[in-house]
Amino acid sequence: MTPLEPIRHALHAEWTKLRTVASTFWLLLAAAALTVAVSAAAAAAVRCPAGGCADDPARISLTGIYLGQAVIAIVAVMAVSGEYGTGMIRLTLAATPRRVAVLAAKAAVLTGLVLVTGALAVLGSLLAGGLILPGHGIGPAHGYPAISPGDGPVLRAAFGSVLYLALIALLSLGAATALREAAVAIGAVLGLLYVVPIIAVFAGNATLSRHLEQIAPMTAGLAIQTTTRLNTLPISPWAGLGVLAAWAAGALILGGMLLRSRDA
Repeated sequence: MTPLEPIRHALHAEWTKLRTVASTFWLLLAAAALTVAVSAAAAAAVRCPAGGCADDPARISLTGIYLGQAVIAIVAVMAVSGEYGTGMIRLTLAATPRRVAVLAAKAAVLTGLVLVTGALAVLGSLLAGGLILPGHGIGPAHGYPAISPGDGPVLRAAFGSVLYLALIALLSLGAATALREAAVAIGAVLGLLYVVPIIAVFAGNATLSRHLEQIAPMTAGLAIQTTTRLNTLPISPWAGLGVLAAWAAGALILGGMLLRSRDA
């Protein structure tokens, strides 16, 4: 057996499991649809008839990521916790004794699916924003940049948003591997994403709030969507995405260590 054979076997097994579970694709479809729907609703709700408002067309168009990521997190958590719930994890680890290879295979397959889902969601959201916002006074006719893939900042926001969703999936996968229980893992991930920014808002101290926004995975990671007034951000776009990548890496490392040291 070649050194890569266990990895290929694990990849095939994980792809088969995800492909044969109908809920996975329905949830991913729901994530994309929810993202586009919320983004379109956000674009429809914003108006600036006279122009000159401090709005970021690209970021408005990508508002749906705030909710779509929750569904992505659930899909990622269930990729691990579902097996612990049914006891299938014992068969998985018996078939592939190299436990780190199992986690790596899950991460690779999940990342591929989320990248495709994220690309569809982001493209749909930007298309909706590009169609709706100009009619509400937020378009090139009023001095706003066009929502076009040919525009560097918009391309960065779109590409970064797809990466953001993939990193949320990896963060959730690592948390689920460490915590095992689906409800606990989902609660931990969603709390980390949504509660920490709320704490930052009500911290009562501007310096503390800014630091919390710089280290919180959602507020830091979503800085990648900003295309205007970058000087007002608590952290630069790519640095913010790097913070989220560090959270995802930390969760996967912790999950991998516990997966190796604990009984199934």
